[in-house]
Amino acid sequence: MANEQVLTAEQVFEQASHYLKQEDVAFIKRAYEYARDAHIDQFRKSGEPYIIHPVQVAGILVSLELDATTISAGFLHDVVEDTDVTKEDLEQQFGKEVSMLVDGVTKLGKIKYKSKEEQQAENHRKMFIAMAQDLRVILIKLADRLHNMRTLKHLPQEKRIRIANETLEIFAPLAHRLGISKVKWELEDTALRYLNPQQYYRIVNLMKRKRAEREQYLEEVISEIKNHLNEVDIEPEISGRPKHIYSIYHKMSKQNKQFNEIYDLLAIRVIVNSIKDCYAVLGVIHTCWKPMPGRFKDYIAMPKANLYQSLHTTVIGPKGDPLEVQIRTKEMHQIAEYGVAAHWAYKEDKSVTSNQKSLENRLSWFREIIEWQDNSSNAEEFMESVKMDLFSDMVFVFTPKGDVYELPLGSVPIDFAYRIHSEIGNKTIGAKVNGKMVPLDYTLKTGDIVEIMTSKHSYGPSQDWLKLAQSSHAKNKIRQYFKKQRREENVEKGKELVEKEIRGLECDVKEVCTSDNLKRVAEKYNFSNAEDMFAAVGYNGITAAQVAHRLTDKFRKKPEVELTERLKELSSDFKKSPTRRKDAGIRVKGVDNLLIRLSKCCSPVPGDDIVGYITKGRGVSVHRRDCGNMLTDSDENRFVEVEWAESPTFEREYNVDIEIFGFDRRGLLNEVLSVVNETKTNISAVTGRNDRNKMATITMSLSIRNINHLQKVVDKVKQIPDIYSVRRIFH
Repeated sequence: MANEQVLTAEQVFEQASHYLKQEDVAFIKRAYEYARDAHIDQFRKSGEPYIIHPVQVAGILVSLELDATTISAGFLHDVVEDTDVTKEDLEQQFGKEVSMLVDGVTKLGKIKYKSKEEQQAENHRKMFIAMAQDLRVILIKLADRLHNMRTLKHLPQEKRIRIANETLEIFAPLAHRLGISKVKWELEDTALRYLNPQQYYRIVNLMKRKRAEREQYLEEVISEIKNHLNEVDIEPEISGRPKHIYSIYHKMSKQNKQFNEIYDLLAIRVIVNSIKDCYAVLGVIHTCWKPMPGRFKDYIAMPKANLYQSLHTTVIGPKGDPLEVQIRTKEMHQIAEYGVAAHWAYKEDKSVTSNQKSLENRLSWFREIIEWQDNSSNAEEFMESVKMDLFSDMVFVFTPKGDVYELPLGSVPIDFAYRIHSEIGNKTIGAKVNGKMVPLDYTLKTGDIVEIMTSKHSYGPSQDWLKLAQSSHAKNKIRQYFKKQRREENVEKGKELVEKEIRGLECDVKEVCTSDNLKRVAEKYNFSNAEDMFAAVGYNGITAAQVAHRLTDKFRKKPEVELTERLKELSSDFKKSPTRRKDAGIRVKGVDNLLIRLSKCCSPVPGDDIVGYITKGRGVSVHRRDCGNMLTDSDENRFVEVEWAESPTFEREYNVDIEIFGFDRRGLLNEVLSVVNETKTNISAVTGRNDRNKMATITMSLSIRNINHLQKVVDKVKQIPDIYSVRRIFH
């Protein structure tokens, strides 16, 4: 992948035609023309027409031999972000797949964030979630980042540093995890050039000094290996392997070594036809030269998580210098260079679904991205999980049966247990490493053989395990266990409370709690199923009385005649009373001149769905129909139908409490008070509090004329920046 090569669109089409069908090439040509027209008046910082960037991105994707859909999305990847083209326009012109891929790499530019860091984290989260749906999203993003790094010199110094750092933190490790080494090395070398130019150019100069001498030495070594392999009828492809600048820098800084102490500056790569030949070549090389102890690695028997396979050995070469040799098959070499892209079967008419499933099975971390998303409270926490598990150094440990598992550096037996299976993790009571009992906080090392001891009588993980576990995967599984445990307790508790209320309403539990009836009521309260509803009752999110009343509304009979007589008695009593009564703006159907009062527990206002309750000596108390407090008495004779009067005798205001939740910035409360005052609404009380996450909760008591007035206030408050939710609260 030439660093300075600038491709034309025609060259991209020409390269694509070598492996794509004619109709596929026509499709990507149409995508190019659409992108060219969309970016017609736009220019890059270098002064070049903007379309040059999408063409180079598409060229990188073609060099990876990706499918026509991905290459088309490469041409179009910036049109939604930088032009008036919408996702819907793309879907109409190029289909759902192209539209989805472009959306996956489009930044969240139209949303306000508290900081650039938060926005960047949200953009990364969006990209990773899209990647979990379709790997091609990240391949486009890597191509986009690679070309941006090639042209980084045109940006201001501050931006260069920020983008180069982000490349080393996110994109180069991601290319490594996907096994795309030809992209990874260039990203790392280019980032180092901007982050530490002094060291970069020092290493370049040191490598140049003895290049001719090294090249001559490698030619002699290659010739000798070929002669030995010809004797055993193996025809290899042998070449010198260039050592990348960032790799040398990383070894020098991490291992505190000088340039001349880096062993694998001299390296050759031997490519053969079969795995059998790989091991035969290894034997020949070890016969020719003495291997260095501890420098042999068999990645064929134990592939890396990014699918990489090869034999690595370091020998003392003909002149007494260390010489690294890599041995692999042609297929392994293709995977080493192109990673997951080498497995992409879109260019052949294979099943997309089966191919992607095969990839996902081999890339176990790929499936965990959605889990991290579900268990992260914000984008920053999500990205920390990604960096911890995907981009940290790894250790490789074995089960007693010889299966190998990859874990983040610093992992303990708990991490290993949950990597095998969540149930094994939950039932863990101890661990053996290399045949000896170890504590659960033992730090695992590469090569350890780990045996997890479990018991079906285990009470599950303890809260301390969250501190011991090092991987996000294990921590998320432990949190899920506690969440599920509490949920089951709440479901059981809620069910008992509801059944008790149903019996109190003199109804048969079995007759009432049918699956259809439970589903009907659960949907009424916006729960997906009955278990969620019972769980909410268990943790006091909704009262058992509310649920029981809804469940039994078709089973309870109202004695209308007896109720009418009782209301007439009440009316007669109130006529005799000298007490002056205020007009509540409510009337009882069929009866006049009753003492009516609004309950304070749910504070109904005109427009709410209401019901009356005959109290002892205090007339009719009016509640919202979904208020639970009026349902605690089992006497059904006390319920009465009421309605709001169309025109009350005077303009009355009703007390309502609302809770406002948002980011606690300077001046937020003043802005809320000002907006409420603009609606000509009286405020009778205000309280507020904030938490350690700088989230503010403001509670206000308002005087409201009707439900429309309340909605107007709520709509105005919700328009204030940094306000996340407004809700009506009850007592």
